[in-house]
Amino acid sequence: MHCHASELTSPDNYFEDFQPGQVFRHARGKTMTEMDNVLLTNMVMNTAAAHFDEHLMKTAFAGLKGFDTRVVFGGINFSLVLGLAAQDTGEQVLQELALDQIRLLTPVHHGDTLYAFTEVLETTEAERDDAGIVTFRHYGVNQNDEMVFTGNRKVLMKRRSAWAK
Repeated sequence: MHCHASELTSPDNYFEDFQPGQVFRHARGKTMTEMDNVLLTNMVMNTAAAHFDEHLMKTAFAGLKGFDTRVVFGGINFSLVLGLAAQDTGEQVLQELALDQIRLLTPVHHGDTLYAFTEVLETTEAERDDAGIVTFRHYGVNQNDEMVFTGNRKVLMKRRSAWAK
């Protein structure tokens, strides 16, 4: 994905800045740590053994590629990708309208680094003059360029013509 995504958004990121077909590579990555998995997974009370029981994963799932060690909770993975994309796709958002078609594609482990890309799927008029609707597809890849997450996000975004005066 990254070899086709070199364009970055403007510093303002208003509705008018997004066109269907654009793909953005976001500037930052984040390495998943023990704290990301254990602390945050505990905070949302997800007690699945796959996130906490290293012995079980090494014995019961030995030989199952990607599942022979603890995996990071998927909610953390996609939240992180959305966070990495937020600098370019969230600055002028008035309202989050939808988050769907979430797919967790490859296990993420402690030590993996995630990066975010965003594709603009659609821009549509809103029922108000000061904003428009943008539909994004967000992608998360690891340090090996393996796709770990995809998901669609629809937002109500400010129009520059109404807000940047």
